[in-house]
Amino acid sequence: MSEVRFGRCGYTLAPERPAGPREHSTIGSGEGEEIRYLRQGAIARIVLNRPKALNALTTSMIDQLHRALDEWEQDPGTAVILESSSPKVFCAGGDIRQIRQNTVDGAYGDTESFFSSEYRLNARLAELRTPVVSLIDGICMGGGLGLSVHGAFRVVSDKALLAMPEAAIGFFPDVGGSYFLSRLPGGLGMYLGLTGYRLDAADAIYTGLATHRVADTAHLVSALEGNPAAPIDEVLRSLSRTEPAASSRVAEHRHEIDWCFGAPAVTEIRTRLQELDNAWSRETLVVLGSMSPQSLAVTFAVLSAGKQRDLRRCLEIELDVAIHLARTPDFVEGVRAGLVDKDRSPVWGESLFGGFDAGGSSVWHRPT
Repeated sequence: MSEVRFGRCGYTLAPERPAGPREHSTIGSGEGEEIRYLRQGAIARIVLNRPKALNALTTSMIDQLHRALDEWEQDPGTAVILESSSPKVFCAGGDIRQIRQNTVDGAYGDTESFFSSEYRLNARLAELRTPVVSLIDGICMGGGLGLSVHGAFRVVSDKALLAMPEAAIGFFPDVGGSYFLSRLPGGLGMYLGLTGYRLDAADAIYTGLATHRVADTAHLVSALEGNPAAPIDEVLRSLSRTEPAASSRVAEHRHEIDWCFGAPAVTEIRTRLQELDNAWSRETLVVLGSMSPQSLAVTFAVLSAGKQRDLRRCLEIELDVAIHLARTPDFVEGVRAGLVDKDRSPVWGESLFGGFDAGGSSVWHRPT
Protein backbone atom coordinates (compact mmCIF):
# COMPACT_ATOMS: atom_id res chain seq x y z
CA MET A 1 0.00 0.00 0.00
CA SER A 2 1.20 3.53 -0.71
CA GLU A 3 1.34 5.76 2.35
CA VAL A 4 -0.23 9.15 2.79
CA ARG A 5 0.97 11.35 5.63
CA PHE A 6 -1.32 14.16 6.55
CA GLY A 7 1.49 15.67 8.63
CA ARG A 8 0.79 18.23 11.32
CA CYS A 9 -2.79 18.60 10.26
CA GLY A 10 -3.42 21.40 12.73
CA TYR A 11 -6.85 20.21 13.80
CA THR A 12 -7.86 22.02 16.95
CA LEU A 13 -11.11 22.49 18.77
CA ALA A 14 -12.85 25.61 17.53
CA PRO A 15 -12.69 28.45 20.07
CA GLU A 16 -15.79 29.10 22.08
CA ARG A 17 -18.07 31.76 20.70
CA PRO A 18 -18.42 34.86 22.83
CA ALA A 19 -21.73 35.00 24.64
CA GLY A 20 -24.25 37.35 23.09
CA PRO A 21 -26.42 39.90 24.87
CA ARG A 22 -28.27 38.50 27.85
CA GLU A 23 -31.79 37.36 27.08
CA HIS A 24 -34.49 35.74 29.17
CA SER A 25 -34.36 32.57 27.07
CA THR A 26 -32.31 31.77 23.98
CA ILE A 27 -33.50 28.22 23.35
CA GLY A 28 -36.77 26.37 23.53
CA SER A 29 -38.47 25.17 26.68
CA GLY A 30 -41.54 23.65 25.05
CA GLU A 31 -42.48 20.00 24.70
CA GLY A 32 -41.64 19.89 20.99
CA GLU A 33 -38.09 21.21 21.29
CA GLU A 34 -35.21 18.77 20.75
CA ILE A 35 -33.29 20.46 23.57
CA ARG A 36 -35.27 21.98 26.43
CA TYR A 37 -33.66 24.42 28.85
CA LEU A 38 -35.53 24.90 32.12
CA ARG A 39 -34.32 27.17 34.90
CA GLN A 40 -35.63 26.20 38.33
CA GLY A 41 -34.15 28.50 40.94
CA ALA A 42 -30.45 27.79 41.31
CA ILE A 43 -30.67 24.70 39.09
CA ALA A 44 -30.77 24.41 35.32
CA ARG A 45 -32.31 21.38 33.63
CA ILE A 46 -31.15 20.57 30.10
CA VAL A 47 -33.46 17.93 28.67
CA LEU A 48 -32.66 15.84 25.58
CA ASN A 49 -35.95 15.52 23.75
CA ARG A 50 -35.59 13.51 20.55
CA PRO A 51 -36.82 10.17 21.91
CA LYS A 52 -37.95 8.61 18.61
CA ALA A 53 -34.34 8.85 17.42
CA LEU A 54 -32.99 7.70 20.82
CA ASN A 55 -31.77 11.28 21.38
CA ALA A 56 -29.08 10.78 18.72
CA LEU A 57 -27.19 14.05 18.59
CA THR A 58 -27.46 16.21 15.48
CA THR A 59 -25.51 19.35 14.62
CA SER A 60 -28.58 21.38 15.55
CA MET A 61 -28.91 19.70 18.96
CA ILE A 62 -25.24 20.27 19.74
CA ASP A 63 -25.62 23.94 18.81
CA GLN A 64 -28.65 24.20 21.11
CA LEU A 65 -26.67 22.59 23.94
CA HIS A 66 -23.95 25.21 23.47
CA ARG A 67 -26.61 27.93 23.61
CA ALA A 68 -28.05 26.44 26.80
CA LEU A 69 -24.63 26.61 28.42
CA ASP A 70 -24.21 30.17 27.11
CA GLU A 71 -27.41 31.11 28.93
CA TRP A 72 -26.38 29.29 32.09
CA GLU A 73 -22.98 30.97 32.23
CA GLN A 74 -24.58 34.42 32.11
CA ASP A 75 -26.30 33.66 35.43
CA PRO A 76 -24.90 30.44 36.92
CA GLY A 77 -26.49 28.70 39.87
CA THR A 78 -25.51 25.61 41.85
CA ALA A 79 -25.84 22.77 39.32
CA VAL A 80 -26.67 21.81 35.74
CA ILE A 81 -28.77 18.67 35.36
CA LEU A 82 -28.54 16.76 32.08
CA GLU A 83 -31.46 14.42 31.52
CA SER A 84 -33.76 12.88 28.94
CA SER A 85 -37.48 13.21 28.35
CA SER A 86 -37.57 9.45 27.70
CA PRO A 87 -37.52 6.79 30.44
CA LYS A 88 -35.82 4.40 28.01
CA VAL A 89 -32.84 6.35 26.71
CA PHE A 90 -30.46 9.06 27.85
CA CYS A 91 -28.58 9.39 24.54
CA ALA A 92 -27.63 6.66 22.08
CA GLY A 93 -24.77 8.71 20.58
CA GLY A 94 -24.22 10.99 17.63
CA ASP A 95 -26.26 10.81 14.44
CA ILE A 96 -23.70 8.55 12.83
CA ARG A 97 -25.99 7.72 9.91
CA GLN A 98 -25.79 11.34 8.84
CA ILE A 99 -22.00 11.29 9.12
CA ARG A 100 -21.95 8.29 6.78
CA GLN A 101 -24.25 10.12 4.38
CA ASN A 102 -21.88 13.07 4.45
CA THR A 103 -19.11 10.74 3.27
CA VAL A 104 -21.27 9.25 0.52
CA ASP A 105 -22.21 12.77 -0.63
CA GLY A 106 -18.68 14.13 -0.31
CA ALA A 107 -19.86 16.67 2.31
CA TYR A 108 -16.68 16.35 4.36
CA GLY A 109 -16.95 19.88 5.73
CA ASP A 110 -20.24 19.02 7.41
CA THR A 111 -18.59 16.08 9.15
CA GLU A 112 -15.69 18.19 10.37
CA SER A 113 -18.11 20.84 11.64
CA PHE A 114 -20.15 18.23 13.53
CA PHE A 115 -17.21 16.58 15.27
CA SER A 116 -15.50 19.88 16.07
CA SER A 117 -18.62 21.28 17.72
CA GLU A 118 -19.37 18.02 19.56
CA TYR A 119 -15.86 17.68 20.96
CA ARG A 120 -15.82 21.33 22.01
CA LEU A 121 -19.05 20.61 23.90
CA ASN A 122 -17.38 17.65 25.63
CA ALA A 123 -14.50 19.87 26.75
CA ARG A 124 -16.87 22.62 27.81
CA LEU A 125 -18.86 20.29 30.04
CA ALA A 126 -15.64 19.05 31.65
CA GLU A 127 -14.46 22.58 32.33
CA LEU A 128 -17.76 24.08 33.49
CA ARG A 129 -17.28 25.87 36.81
CA THR A 130 -20.53 24.54 38.24
CA PRO A 131 -21.20 20.82 38.74
CA VAL A 132 -22.92 18.81 36.02
CA VAL A 133 -25.27 16.05 37.19
CA SER A 134 -26.23 13.55 34.48
CA LEU A 135 -29.27 11.34 35.04
CA ILE A 136 -28.68 8.16 33.05
CA ASP A 137 -31.96 6.29 32.95
CA GLY A 138 -31.76 3.79 30.08
CA ILE A 139 -29.42 3.65 27.07
CA CYS A 140 -26.27 5.76 27.14
CA MET A 141 -23.80 5.04 24.36
CA GLY A 142 -21.04 6.83 22.49
CA GLY A 143 -21.90 10.52 22.36
CA GLY A 144 -24.19 10.01 25.37
CA LEU A 145 -21.14 9.14 27.44
CA GLY A 146 -19.44 12.19 25.95
CA LEU A 147 -22.23 14.33 27.43
CA SER A 148 -22.28 12.65 30.83
CA VAL A 149 -18.93 11.22 31.82
CA HIS A 150 -16.99 14.50 31.80
CA GLY A 151 -19.26 15.94 34.50
CA ALA A 152 -18.70 15.49 38.22
CA PHE A 153 -21.79 13.36 38.90
CA ARG A 154 -23.14 10.49 36.77
CA VAL A 155 -26.23 8.97 38.33
CA VAL A 156 -27.47 5.66 36.93
CA SER A 157 -30.82 3.99 37.51
CA ASP A 158 -31.39 0.26 37.55
CA LYS A 159 -32.35 0.53 33.86
CA ALA A 160 -29.05 2.07 32.76
CA LEU A 161 -27.06 0.51 29.92
CA LEU A 162 -23.72 2.09 28.99
CA ALA A 163 -21.37 1.25 26.11
CA MET A 164 -18.80 2.54 23.65
CA PRO A 165 -19.72 0.23 20.73
CA GLU A 166 -18.07 2.17 17.89
CA ALA A 167 -15.66 -0.57 16.73
CA ALA A 168 -18.67 -2.64 15.64
CA ILE A 169 -19.62 0.02 13.06
CA GLY A 170 -16.14 0.85 11.80
CA PHE A 171 -15.54 3.85 14.05
CA PHE A 172 -13.69 4.30 17.38
CA PRO A 173 -14.46 5.47 20.96
CA ASP A 174 -14.34 9.25 20.54
CA VAL A 175 -15.98 12.12 22.54
CA GLY A 176 -13.03 11.96 24.92
CA GLY A 177 -12.97 8.17 25.08
CA SER A 178 -9.21 8.17 24.65
CA TYR A 179 -9.08 10.21 27.86
CA PHE A 180 -11.67 8.64 30.16
CA LEU A 181 -11.31 5.02 29.06
CA SER A 182 -7.53 5.14 29.31
CA ARG A 183 -7.84 6.30 32.91
CA LEU A 184 -9.90 3.35 34.09
CA PRO A 185 -7.83 0.94 36.21
CA GLY A 186 -6.08 -2.09 34.77
CA GLY A 187 -7.30 -3.31 31.41
CA LEU A 188 -10.88 -2.09 31.85
CA GLY A 189 -10.72 0.82 29.43
CA MET A 190 -9.11 -1.18 26.64
CA TYR A 191 -11.62 -3.97 27.19
CA LEU A 192 -14.60 -1.63 26.99
CA GLY A 193 -13.20 0.21 23.96
CA LEU A 194 -12.29 -2.85 21.90
CA THR A 195 -15.30 -5.05 22.68
CA GLY A 196 -18.07 -2.47 23.08
CA TYR A 197 -19.19 -4.37 26.19
CA ARG A 198 -22.55 -3.18 27.52
CA LEU A 199 -22.37 -2.20 31.17
CA ASP A 200 -25.36 -2.41 33.48
CA ALA A 201 -25.72 -0.17 36.54
CA ALA A 202 -23.54 -2.39 38.73
CA ASP A 203 -20.80 -2.45 36.08
CA ALA A 204 -20.99 1.32 35.67
CA ILE A 205 -20.49 1.87 39.39
CA TYR A 206 -17.69 -0.69 39.55
CA THR A 207 -15.73 0.85 36.69
CA GLY A 208 -16.28 4.41 37.91
CA LEU A 209 -18.12 5.56 34.79
CA ALA A 210 -21.04 6.20 37.15
CA THR A 211 -20.72 7.86 40.54
CA HIS A 212 -24.12 7.08 42.12
CA ARG A 213 -26.86 4.49 41.66
CA VAL A 214 -30.54 5.01 42.41
CA ALA A 215 -33.55 2.80 41.84
CA ASP A 216 -35.36 5.64 40.07
CA THR A 217 -34.25 9.13 39.03
CA ALA A 218 -37.77 10.62 39.34
CA HIS A 219 -37.20 12.39 42.66
CA LEU A 220 -33.65 13.51 42.12
CA VAL A 221 -34.35 16.94 40.62
CA SER A 222 -36.74 17.94 43.39
CA ALA A 223 -34.26 16.72 46.01
CA LEU A 224 -31.47 18.87 44.56
CA GLU A 225 -33.78 21.85 44.19
CA GLY A 226 -35.02 21.48 47.77
CA ASN A 227 -31.51 21.32 49.24
CA PRO A 228 -29.55 24.05 47.45
CA ALA A 229 -27.05 24.53 50.28
CA ALA A 230 -26.26 20.83 50.75
CA PRO A 231 -23.33 19.23 48.93
CA ILE A 232 -24.62 17.48 45.79
CA ASP A 233 -22.85 14.27 46.73
CA GLU A 234 -24.67 14.24 50.07
CA VAL A 235 -28.06 14.65 48.37
CA LEU A 236 -27.29 11.92 45.86
CA ARG A 237 -26.12 9.50 48.52
CA SER A 238 -29.34 10.08 50.45
CA LEU A 239 -31.25 8.81 47.40
CA SER A 240 -29.03 5.83 46.71
CA ARG A 241 -30.25 2.28 47.03
CA THR A 242 -30.68 1.11 50.61
CA GLU A 243 -29.76 -2.51 49.91
CA PRO A 244 -26.57 -3.93 48.36
CA ALA A 245 -26.71 -4.01 44.58
CA ALA A 246 -26.11 -7.09 42.48
CA SER A 247 -22.47 -7.85 41.78
CA SER A 248 -20.82 -6.55 38.64
CA ARG A 249 -20.19 -8.99 35.81
CA VAL A 250 -17.09 -7.01 34.92
CA ALA A 251 -15.81 -7.45 38.48
CA GLU A 252 -16.22 -11.22 38.20
CA HIS A 253 -13.78 -11.27 35.25
CA ARG A 254 -11.50 -8.48 36.39
CA HIS A 255 -8.32 -10.57 36.70
CA GLU A 256 -8.85 -12.03 33.23
CA ILE A 257 -9.60 -8.61 31.75
CA ASP A 258 -6.49 -7.06 33.28
CA TRP A 259 -4.23 -9.83 32.03
CA CYS A 260 -5.64 -10.12 28.51
CA PHE A 261 -6.35 -6.46 27.80
CA GLY A 262 -3.19 -5.25 29.47
CA ALA A 263 -1.24 -6.78 26.58
CA PRO A 264 1.02 -4.50 24.45
CA ALA A 265 -0.77 -5.16 21.14
CA VAL A 266 -4.11 -6.35 19.78
CA THR A 267 -2.47 -9.53 18.46
CA GLU A 268 -1.16 -10.29 21.95
CA ILE A 269 -4.62 -9.68 23.44
CA ARG A 270 -5.95 -12.38 21.10
CA THR A 271 -3.09 -14.71 22.03
CA ARG A 272 -3.76 -14.34 25.75
CA LEU A 273 -7.49 -14.93 25.24
CA GLN A 274 -6.70 -18.10 23.30
CA GLU A 275 -4.35 -19.29 26.01
CA LEU A 276 -6.95 -18.63 28.70
CA ASP A 277 -9.43 -20.82 26.81
CA ASN A 278 -12.52 -20.57 29.00
CA ALA A 279 -16.12 -19.61 28.21
CA TRP A 280 -15.50 -15.90 28.79
CA SER A 281 -12.34 -15.74 26.68
CA ARG A 282 -13.89 -17.71 23.82
CA GLU A 283 -16.91 -15.40 23.79
CA THR A 284 -14.63 -12.36 23.86
CA LEU A 285 -12.61 -13.68 20.92
CA VAL A 286 -15.81 -14.03 18.90
CA VAL A 287 -16.71 -10.42 19.72
CA LEU A 288 -13.29 -9.14 18.66
CA GLY A 289 -13.55 -11.18 15.47
CA SER A 290 -16.74 -9.34 14.54
CA MET A 291 -15.16 -5.89 14.86
CA SER A 292 -13.53 -3.83 12.13
CA PRO A 293 -9.79 -4.64 12.20
CA GLN A 294 -9.13 -0.99 11.34
CA SER A 295 -11.26 0.16 14.28
CA LEU A 296 -9.46 -2.20 16.64
CA ALA A 297 -6.10 -0.77 15.54
CA VAL A 298 -7.30 2.82 15.89
CA THR A 299 -8.90 2.19 19.27
CA PHE A 300 -5.81 0.52 20.68
CA ALA A 301 -3.62 3.37 19.44
CA VAL A 302 -5.74 6.27 20.69
CA LEU A 303 -6.32 4.71 24.11
CA SER A 304 -2.62 3.96 24.50
CA ALA A 305 -1.72 7.55 23.58
CA GLY A 306 -4.50 9.02 25.71
CA LYS A 307 -2.91 8.00 28.99
CA GLN A 308 -0.28 10.72 28.65
CA ARG A 309 -2.44 13.57 27.32
CA ASP A 310 -4.95 15.94 28.88
CA LEU A 311 -8.58 16.02 27.73
CA ARG A 312 -8.15 18.90 25.30
CA ARG A 313 -5.24 17.23 23.53
CA CYS A 314 -7.08 13.90 23.45
CA LEU A 315 -10.04 15.58 21.77
CA GLU A 316 -7.78 17.28 19.22
CA ILE A 317 -6.24 13.93 18.29
CA GLU A 318 -9.68 12.33 18.13
CA LEU A 319 -10.85 15.09 15.79
CA ASP A 320 -7.97 14.37 13.42
CA VAL A 321 -8.72 10.63 13.52
CA ALA A 322 -12.49 10.99 13.20
CA ILE A 323 -12.32 13.24 10.15
CA HIS A 324 -10.08 10.82 8.28
CA LEU A 325 -11.62 7.57 9.51
CA ALA A 326 -15.11 8.71 8.49
CA ARG A 327 -13.91 8.74 4.87
CA THR A 328 -12.74 5.12 4.89
CA PRO A 329 -14.59 2.15 3.35
CA ASP A 330 -14.83 0.33 6.70
CA PHE A 331 -16.74 3.21 8.25
CA VAL A 332 -19.20 3.43 5.37
CA GLU A 333 -19.67 -0.35 5.41
CA GLY A 334 -19.94 -0.64 9.19
CA VAL A 335 -22.64 2.00 9.51
CA ARG A 336 -24.48 0.52 6.54
CA ALA A 337 -24.56 -2.92 8.13
CA GLY A 338 -25.33 -1.74 11.65
CA LEU A 339 -27.59 1.27 11.24
CA VAL A 340 -28.81 1.62 7.64
CA ASP A 341 -29.60 -1.81 6.18
CA LYS A 342 -29.26 -3.42 9.62
CA ASP A 343 -28.22 -6.78 8.24
CA ARG A 344 -25.46 -6.95 10.90
CA SER A 345 -23.13 -8.52 8.31
CA PRO A 346 -20.38 -6.04 7.51
CA VAL A 347 -17.67 -7.02 5.06
CA TRP A 348 -14.54 -5.44 6.45
CA GLY A 349 -11.67 -4.35 4.24
CA GLU A 350 -7.99 -3.78 4.84
CA SER A 351 -6.97 -1.37 7.56
CA LEU A 352 -5.80 1.98 6.20
CA PHE A 353 -4.61 3.25 9.59
CA GLY A 354 -0.85 3.62 9.84
CA GLY A 355 -0.52 4.85 13.42
CA PHE A 356 0.68 8.29 14.53
CA ASP A 357 3.70 10.30 13.47
CA ALA A 358 6.09 11.95 15.90
CA GLY A 359 3.87 15.01 16.13
CA GLY A 360 0.74 13.03 17.07
CA SER A 361 -1.00 13.29 13.70
CA SER A 362 -2.62 10.17 12.31
CA VAL A 363 -1.13 8.44 9.26
CA TRP A 364 -3.35 6.79 6.67
CA HIS A 365 -2.67 4.60 3.64
CA ARG A 366 -4.36 4.73 0.27
CA PRO A 367 -6.55 1.72 -0.58
CA THR A 368 -4.79 -0.76 -2.88
